[in-house]
Amino acid sequence: MAYRVLVVDDSTFFRRRVKEILDQDPNLTVVGEARNGEQAITQVAELKPDVVTMDVEMPVMDGITAVRQIMAKTPVPILMFSSLTHDGAEATLDALDAGALDFLPKKFEDIAGNRKEAIDLLQSRVKALGRRKGAMLSPRPTIARTSPGTTAQTKQFLRPSRSLNEATGASSAPERTFSRPGTSSGKQYKVLAIGTSTGGPVALQTILTAFPANFPYPILLVQHMPGTFTHAFAERLNRGCQIDVKEAQHGDILRPGHAYLAPGGKQMVVDGSAQMPRLSIVDGDNLPNVTYKPSVDLTFTSIARVFGGDVLGVILTGMGADGREGCRALHSKGAKIWAQDEKTCVVYGMPQAVTSARLAEKNLPLSEIASHICSEMRAS
Repeated sequence: MAYRVLVVDDSTFFRRRVKEILDQDPNLTVVGEARNGEQAITQVAELKPDVVTMDVEMPVMDGITAVRQIMAKTPVPILMFSSLTHDGAEATLDALDAGALDFLPKKFEDIAGNRKEAIDLLQSRVKALGRRKGAMLSPRPTIARTSPGTTAQTKQFLRPSRSLNEATGASSAPERTFSRPGTSSGKQYKVLAIGTSTGGPVALQTILTAFPANFPYPILLVQHMPGTFTHAFAERLNRGCQIDVKEAQHGDILRPGHAYLAPGGKQMVVDGSAQMPRLSIVDGDNLPNVTYKPSVDLTFTSIARVFGGDVLGVILTGMGADGREGCRALHSKGAKIWAQDEKTCVVYGMPQAVTSARLAEKNLPLSEIASHICSEMRAS
């Protein structure tokens, strides 16, 4: 069955371009087009699409307002198109807060290195969101200190997606679930590392805003995101969190209660020693077998070299398998690895890759991850 898509943009040329790309995939069908947010609201109600692609800046009604109203009235997975500017980053983050689940740069040459790669990426993102449409989950418990912009309707889309075993080459493994946190295991820690991609901005916001100001360890964050977005995202997280959050810079010395977000388009590597760890920010253009910038695998592997097993690694929602090999390196040193569960992932790719490789000790719903981390790492 093909996923039905509504394309929303004030540019006739861009709507035609997106339609041509999506219609090339037999599993995607564009069922309607809208020139502004007001038309989008009407057509979502009438056409009941599986996915909406949405521009940010439009006449009559902008995309952010439209997302907010759609999610309040007729929730549907929404993919935003945005410009790679600071203002574009802020607007996209506002759209994610309003309920959109994912975003891509509006200039296709910014999406990927060539046309075929860009086409494949757009098609795969839309299909991934299409799998969010269907049976709705019952409302989840309220998450402490959740951003006021994160809607209950957004959380309704956090439910199972199709298996990625074929894509990752991993064997199927039963997902383990655990009760609410209790006492710490008593393990020694020196750092918390979190990797994520699609759906990550909301997931990271949910977790980090629940941490106390005196969180006892440094936190390293790797989120697949364009370079112009990570600074704005770090600033937004810092405004909403009790801990300090910043975009990582070359030479940063890791400090407890501080979170360091890998800059987009670069690689974040931990150097030095466990007693004096510092960050190196490099281009990493010539690194073999590294697809993403930033790469969870690369950062996590460097963490394993410096901190050994004194690490709690967490893999959150995201497409693909980035993080699996980094978690393998950590796991081999004795680190603990946790993964977000399938039901609360926007895309169950990265967590499934880690779980199927039998590296994850726990599979946790998003609403419980922060409390489990705080209990395990004795943060209060």
